[in-house]
Amino acid sequence: MPGLADCVSLLRLLIARGDPQGIPLAENAIEQYLAVTPAAARGRGLCVLQLDARDQHVAAVGVQRSFAETIDAYIARKLAEQ
Repeated sequence: MPGLADCVSLLRLLIARGDPQGIPLAENAIEQYLAVTPAAARGRGLCVLQLDARDQHVAAVGVQRSFAETIDAYIARKLAEQ
């Protein structure tokens, strides 16, 4: 999961599925992205991920919406750590 675009794509797919068992996969994708991203770029990348998750949240319903909220909250925690 080296690139931001790859991470965004995977998160969109997981949100669309809305399967709560996919949450660890989403968190792992974010962690992998952070691991390969230079420290100076992590905050911007997390903001991109968060904005996309919020866009998905607006368009989603039911379990997809809940999944997007969970991802948004996880990214917010990661941003607070930066």
